[in-house]
Amino acid sequence: MNKFFKTSKVTLRFFNGLNRTHHGVRHLSQFAGDIETDESRRLLEGVVTSSANYVPLTPISFLERAADVYRHKTSVVFGSSVKYTWEETHSRCLKLASALVQLGISRGDVVAALAPNVPAMQELHFAVPMAEAVLCTLSTRLDSSIVAHLLKHSEAKIMFVDQQFLQNSSLTYDIHTYENLLSSGSSNFTMRWPKSEFDPISINYTSGTMSSPKGVVYNHRGAYLNTIATFLCHGMGSMPTYLWTVPMFHCNGWCMVWGMAALGGTNVCLRNVSAKDIFESISLYKVNHMSAAPTVLNMMANCPPNDRKPLLHKVEIFTGGSPPPPQILSKIEELGFGVTHGYGLTETYSATTSCLWKPEWDSLPLEERAALKSRQGVQHLCIEKVDVRDPETMEKVPADGKSIGEIVCRGNTVMSGYLKDAKATEEAFKGGWFHSGDLAVKHPDGYIEIKDRLKDIIISGGENISTLEVERVLCSHPAVGAAVVARPDDRWGQTPCAFITLKEGFDEITEQEIINFCRDHLPRYMAPRTVLFEDLPKTSTGKVQKFILREKAKALGSLFSSEKKLLSYN
Repeated sequence: MNKFFKTSKVTLRFFNGLNRTHHGVRHLSQFAGDIETDESRRLLEGVVTSSANYVPLTPISFLERAADVYRHKTSVVFGSSVKYTWEETHSRCLKLASALVQLGISRGDVVAALAPNVPAMQELHFAVPMAEAVLCTLSTRLDSSIVAHLLKHSEAKIMFVDQQFLQNSSLTYDIHTYENLLSSGSSNFTMRWPKSEFDPISINYTSGTMSSPKGVVYNHRGAYLNTIATFLCHGMGSMPTYLWTVPMFHCNGWCMVWGMAALGGTNVCLRNVSAKDIFESISLYKVNHMSAAPTVLNMMANCPPNDRKPLLHKVEIFTGGSPPPPQILSKIEELGFGVTHGYGLTETYSATTSCLWKPEWDSLPLEERAALKSRQGVQHLCIEKVDVRDPETMEKVPADGKSIGEIVCRGNTVMSGYLKDAKATEEAFKGGWFHSGDLAVKHPDGYIEIKDRLKDIIISGGENISTLEVERVLCSHPAVGAAVVARPDDRWGQTPCAFITLKEGFDEITEQEIINFCRDHLPRYMAPRTVLFEDLPKTSTGKVQKFILREKAKALGSLFSSEKKLLSYN
């Protein structure tokens, strides 16, 4: 039996006959072992673990508290038609959890969601785990074939779909509204708490997962702790007003869906993200916090003046996802925003470090401040350790700002593992650390700065070239956006190949002008020797798909061989 349950905004699809095995994800309780000795028995005499002193950590507890402490405070606003309090949100989530259980959802079942930042998406982050199920949020930027692939891989039993993704659909399933589904549930439903804080709470798929899906499994404990760490990194206090520009489908909105409940904040939902909508929402709702990927910062910094509204108060932005160019950080701060830069991956529940600002940096020139702020910084409060180490020997690299190693981390805010992929999980956790694949240096002050992805570093004539450093220079040019990869070279091994997209209003830039610009700002060997003008392919979360560009550069063949052929033809 297959069913769709549709709201004015969201539709739900029900799949029967799917099992709930999570191959490749080792239950963390398996790591716990009691070593009992006479000494330990003596020390533990009279010590017990009971409901009086232990409950599993879970972010759904934040909603319980919010319904009590912030009951009359606005929880969600969405346009002019939707406005709820935390008491109302709590009731709606209980009803939705109840309705899911009535549909047959039980412990460990996967419930998928394909929706933008609308209130239903926020409610699903609580209601699904309240029914002891696992939420799998899917990117709205994926095409239908990839969505189908991920649904099969996750073995989702139910799927919620926003109505905008069902237009012109030829589906023949029964359709019901989301609000009807809610009304079928009971607000007297007893929330089903996780039996273990290591039970899975969500599955988040990494970018580019069509051929080899990597479903990152989060547990209740990690989600709880990273939520706290994230709003502390963000500098949030009680009852903030938070604008949703980061997709809730991306690392569960960087864990801030749960964070707003913890703080009794107001979620300002946006269906579509544009610079004009961002500035209007800030003005209308008095937004004081938001998160944004560098692509959104770039959009805000370079939007037409008519799309902007002057800020009447400071708005704090937490940014991450990819290293932000210092010049974009400068422009955003000039508009009146405060920016905190964080670093993390899907596998670390989003942010695992932040560039903790030091007061003595306030007096530095703007460009120096922006360069410092673009670093990835230091580990947050809730992870045990983030370090830069040699990926082969696991020895620490010197904190000299020059020696390159891989960012590795360990602690409670690292994923449980990759769904159904024990081999990939084992490889990622090699040596007792999670390997990020990001190459970085550690500065003398202990701050980490990414130099490249392990697979993106260019080795030219024995010298390591950071593609990020070349990209930073290219992006400082007023006319271009850029991505840099390696091109084969029979003489040097590899040389930088730049893919350039021109900004609106610029169409007369030549390859040689780009090369000369880089040579003016970089050592000659680091400057691109190949420049191609084309749109940059991006993932569903806005990151440049460098694997596509690497294949294009590889197909060009050796630059040195090409140059020799041109000489012989001449």
